[in-house]
Amino acid sequence: MPGFQPSRAAFYLLFTLSGFAGLIYESIWTHYLKLFLGHAAYAQSLVLVVFMGGMAAGSAYCARISTRLRNPLRGYALVEAVVGLCALGLHEVFVVVTDWSYATLLPGLGNEWLVLGAKLAISCLLILPQSVLLGATFPLMSAGLVRAHPAASGESVSMLYFTNSLGAAVGVLASGFVLIAWAGLPGTLRSAGAVNLALAAAVWLLARPMQAPALAARGDAAPGAAALLLAVAFLTGLASFIYEISWIRMLSLVLGASTHSFELMLSTFILGLALGGLAVRRRVDAVASPERLLGWVQVVMGVLALLTLPVYDRSFELMAYLMNGLARNEAGYLLFNLSGQAIAALVMLPATFCAGMTLPLITGALLRSGAGEGAIGRVYAANTLGAIAGVLFAVHIGLPALGLKGALVVGSLVDVGLGLYLLYRFAPSRRSLVLAALACAALFLPVTLGFQLDANKMTAGVFRHGDLESSRDAKILYRKDGKTATVHLVQYGAATSIRTNGKSDGSINLTGVEESDRGTDEITMVMTAALPLALKPEAKTAAVIGIGTGLTTHTLLQSLVLERVETVEIEAAMAEASRGFMPRNGATFLDPRGAILIDDAKTFFSSRNRRYDILISEPSNPWVSGVSSLFTREFYRRIRGHLNPGGVLVQWFQLYEIDASLLASVMRALGEEFPHYAVYAPSDHDVLIVAGTQPLPAAPDARVFEQPGVAKELWTVHVLSVGDLDARYLGSRATLEPLFASYGARANSDYYPVLDLNAARHRFMEKSATDVVALLNLGVPVLELLEPAFARRPMNPLHKGAYSFERIENARQAAYARDFLLRRPESPRGIPTPLQKDLEVVKLRLLECREAREFDVWLHSLLRVAKLVNPSLPPAEAGAIWSRIAGAPCVPGLHEFQRQWIALFQAVGARDARAMAQIAPVLLDSTPELHGDGREYLLLAGMSGAIASGRHGLALELWERHAANLVAQDAGQPAFRLLRCHAQPGAGAACADALRAYAQD
Repeated sequence: MPGFQPSRAAFYLLFTLSGFAGLIYESIWTHYLKLFLGHAAYAQSLVLVVFMGGMAAGSAYCARISTRLRNPLRGYALVEAVVGLCALGLHEVFVVVTDWSYATLLPGLGNEWLVLGAKLAISCLLILPQSVLLGATFPLMSAGLVRAHPAASGESVSMLYFTNSLGAAVGVLASGFVLIAWAGLPGTLRSAGAVNLALAAAVWLLARPMQAPALAARGDAAPGAAALLLAVAFLTGLASFIYEISWIRMLSLVLGASTHSFELMLSTFILGLALGGLAVRRRVDAVASPERLLGWVQVVMGVLALLTLPVYDRSFELMAYLMNGLARNEAGYLLFNLSGQAIAALVMLPATFCAGMTLPLITGALLRSGAGEGAIGRVYAANTLGAIAGVLFAVHIGLPALGLKGALVVGSLVDVGLGLYLLYRFAPSRRSLVLAALACAALFLPVTLGFQLDANKMTAGVFRHGDLESSRDAKILYRKDGKTATVHLVQYGAATSIRTNGKSDGSINLTGVEESDRGTDEITMVMTAALPLALKPEAKTAAVIGIGTGLTTHTLLQSLVLERVETVEIEAAMAEASRGFMPRNGATFLDPRGAILIDDAKTFFSSRNRRYDILISEPSNPWVSGVSSLFTREFYRRIRGHLNPGGVLVQWFQLYEIDASLLASVMRALGEEFPHYAVYAPSDHDVLIVAGTQPLPAAPDARVFEQPGVAKELWTVHVLSVGDLDARYLGSRATLEPLFASYGARANSDYYPVLDLNAARHRFMEKSATDVVALLNLGVPVLELLEPAFARRPMNPLHKGAYSFERIENARQAAYARDFLLRRPESPRGIPTPLQKDLEVVKLRLLECREAREFDVWLHSLLRVAKLVNPSLPPAEAGAIWSRIAGAPCVPGLHEFQRQWIALFQAVGARDARAMAQIAPVLLDSTPELHGDGREYLLLAGMSGAIASGRHGLALELWERHAANLVAQDAGQPAFRLLRCHAQPGAGAACADALRAYAQD
């Protein structure tokens, strides 16, 4: 229809989609750049410069050419189409270019600065063109609507700012919580590209009749006023991003530093901007002096930002209340995220609401003063450049030098100072300026001088357990707001803990001497170093990812053979804080063979063409944002190239606050790059994965205890013999891979980040994968039967370390049971009452023959005794018990099924797989009234005996006939998963499908 012009509402709706896609690009592009440039502070700054610098350049260029375009909306459509097309192929281009860089370009440069320059140049080639185009979208769309509706230009800009920001706020959440889980990073990027192409087509069609003349700059426009407003745009962008960086760091200590928490915070920040743009849309064109209104907005924003400090202080109690009231399930996790966003809104929303008014007001003021439509691009560019400056200041100067509070105060002062100056220039009277200044002073002085952030609350990790009380009286030994994390060193009684963003990254007992004072962190860190030294005693070079307490590096340096140990730590404040553990970790800082290098691990290895005999990856917990990239297939592929021939990678992984499917995802990723691995358990809550490209040593070398320094560290954590190392051996790849395959988990990848997407949820739901280590403590020695070649040497006879490792504690109790049944035992110290009763029943009824045939309650007791002694004692010692029982005078007179049970126990103790496979099926078929524990024991014994004797078909038959009689939860446990998949060799997918019904919620 001639003269028809589409409604602005249609363009507002389409620009909402543009914001949705644009924020997905920002999120995904940033992720890609961090994969290549790293997560160190300087690398994150480079990511910001590439992305936001490109957007600023695009805006500035539009400001210059806008008036020469006949139809800016069609130009906008073309830009969106090109961005969409680029998105469809970016992943493939990125993979090819970065793989070539790692394989060919970077190793040949030889200098870390040349490597950094090459990485930056490649990043610019990959992302900068799209960033420039993305920066042009807002000026082009705004110019098109301003031309069509010159009388409501301010309202048009405000509504575009609102709709674009609203779409961006939704895009953050959709990308992080839905799209990446559904399609991975490549699919999410392509989805955003499809959105771009669709809206480009829609805008192209709608823009056809919109041919209004350009709004050129008038000659009477005051250049001084325009320069002032552009300076305000720059400085308010600087202040706003100081707030954003400070608030995100602060709230990470309340909500946790996971990727999902970051997405909630970013979405809230952008939502505040959107609402501010919506609120001011009518005022921009109607107000007499937008400059004066802008002055008041700036003052109020600075004051509200300052007042977030006391609000933030109360957010810890609010989170504690929520954590203590929420159920640890999927619905509870949804409420946790919604509540987290509400807490973020309490802190962020008031000030960001004001921040959302500033750009529309500045743009409206310039348009009204005759600056022309080019002012839109200039304001956007100036604000973006200010945002870059704000982030650089906050990360590299504000937080390290001034701390969280100081950085926030600086931002507040900038905004208040801008507001007061605008009031000075544009307010009709000085009275309002004086009142505003006095009110600001009355608020700033008490808050700045009298309020302090509570370090005890900040170290509590309230987002994990909702507990503030345990940290209330803790002694803060060190505190520092670093470039990438806030670090504290805290003393809790005998234990001293190093904490990043409120989460413990390791603790050491610096005062206690009793064995109960040695925490699992301390044991794990010593073992992480001692284990590879025992497996590769000839090692000359080692590298450690993550300094933590410094104890792992210290233990490595106790070796007299190692010539160089390099520790790579991303946060300098962590290295400073870990000095507080001296002298316990003294070699880390004093031994000249050691070096601490502050860098991102990926960047460090890619920029230095070095190889090592031992490479230890001991980063923070995988739910922490960015850390999961150190557990991906791509990371293992690249780190493999930094091992010498025969070198080993040692990967730590937690089993608490996570489930076995995520462990399986990591193991699949590692297994795709390393053909050989073995798994050890330093404690009941962690595993150490030792991987190599060549076959691994069969067992730890006892000569590690001939190294005085290493032996001392092991003795300190009550690992007294090589048998104590053997006791922690779970199995080789051949033994354990069927278990991990049973979960059907996708390999954790940089581009399909299974771990990052799920680890925070598992942390909240208090999931556990400790059942994997519990394979060592099954009533049937399944792991020994599956891998008989690994000969376990005796544990220390004093059973030191029993307090921290269940297998040693079981060995202690089994030794007592042996002595009780075979000879006069010592007095029962620390022996559980139920075990004592079971032993007495067995002795009374069987060994002393008190009516054993008629009253067979002893069989239940004997089952429980067998489940303890058979896997915990060497076959000869267990055999002595069963020979004594089988030789009792009353045994020949027992019922047939009773004698069969005793024979089965005897076979299990002797690791006689063939006898187990013969007896257990008979008992399963002949005693249908079995209780749950008995049926589970028989199926374990029968299947493991069948597999160990080479009768896989029998094992599969037993499973198919009897698994349905197990409780579903028991059938889905690692033990039965392991046996079910061993029963069908080479059919991992089929096994995973068969076990899908037993998946744990």
